[in-house]
Amino acid sequence: MILFRSALMMRRCVSLLVGRCFGPQPPFFLAGAFTSGFGHIPSSQSSYKGSNGCVSVSDDPSCSGYMAYTTSCAGLAEPLPNDNSVSDMLVDSFGRMHTYLRISLTERCNLRCQYCMPAEGVELTPNSKLLSRNEIIRLANIFVASGVNKIRLTGGEPTIRSDIEDICSQLSGLKGLKTLAMTTNGLVLTRKLPKLKESGLNSINISLDTLVPAKFEFMTRRKGHNKVLESIDAAVDLGFRPVKVNCVVIRGVNDEEICDFVELTRDKPINVRFIEFMPFDGNVWSSKKLVSYAEMMDRVQRQQFNSIKRLKDHPTDTAKNFMIDGHCGTVSFITSMTENFCAGCNRIRLLADGNFKVCLFGPSEVSLRDPLRAGIDDLGLKEIIGAAIKRKKAAHAGMFDIAKTSNRPMIHIGG
Repeated sequence: MILFRSALMMRRCVSLLVGRCFGPQPPFFLAGAFTSGFGHIPSSQSSYKGSNGCVSVSDDPSCSGYMAYTTSCAGLAEPLPNDNSVSDMLVDSFGRMHTYLRISLTERCNLRCQYCMPAEGVELTPNSKLLSRNEIIRLANIFVASGVNKIRLTGGEPTIRSDIEDICSQLSGLKGLKTLAMTTNGLVLTRKLPKLKESGLNSINISLDTLVPAKFEFMTRRKGHNKVLESIDAAVDLGFRPVKVNCVVIRGVNDEEICDFVELTRDKPINVRFIEFMPFDGNVWSSKKLVSYAEMMDRVQRQQFNSIKRLKDHPTDTAKNFMIDGHCGTVSFITSMTENFCAGCNRIRLLADGNFKVCLFGPSEVSLRDPLRAGIDDLGLKEIIGAAIKRKKAAHAGMFDIAKTSNRPMIHIGG
């Protein structure tokens, strides 16, 4: 433990020193010290094994143009992108550039997932204190103009907002925004997705934690399993590549379904993302319920899929990504509890009530709604945002400390 803390302290000191000497972007020969060790590689067009030993995967016609990534090789770390268009407002004291904004559109949801909402429900913020569409667009415009190039819409359940298509249309029109994504439970997605795609939505994550209808009803306290499966197929048919399926793995609940979920990737361009169970207020988290990344990987390899290979991840990826021989899709693991990815974090959050949050697991929040409604100009909002980002810590606490720290329920924060 002492050695670990010393190493972490040394890492932070070196990071600060490099930041002061070289600015927010370290030179290429130092970048590997601050990334996860996996650089970004564009999708390949044919199968080959290069001189560096990395195996590439061809685009399978049956996958309708789904793009694969090359597998990871040691020593090929690339620097974080040196993007001069990112303003200092988005750069923290460790040199991390926050170009990915998650916006929660509502605290309301048509499911009651156990890991997201307490059994007794939550107290909802009055509508008058939630951000209006115009306020969301104004704030988003400030972020995008400052260098944010990806926005993800979350909730609650974002599709229950009656103006969701208008929000997508206005956000997708912001100059500089490359990706407009959404995380949804999929209940009403099938009928809304065509219009959402027309409105500029170009990436989709669908939450599904079980392939067993009765268990779905137990975990979500609602019906609708078939509707979620239909929404996944609809997204595939509409050309979303990949369709990401988020699965929170909980011991004794759905952990025996891991390999069944992997099977979803065999014939369809689906990226199944296994998420370690995380503690939030009211979700009765316990380390005994946690199925670690290492254990999940062991099950996948030992039980059925020993051809699984690591893909090369972007330095800011939250997931560890893998391919399996003969599969159209891919498999990923989000390891927030056992192997955090704070060193490459580029994410910030705007909550439905207008609070700004720089770390999912940190309790610190600052209101953007209140100064906005008090008449502050964009420059003043930028100063508030920049100051909050500069206060962001190098890493979040360990899972046991997080479990003891007061934070909001996940439905208030946004998935």
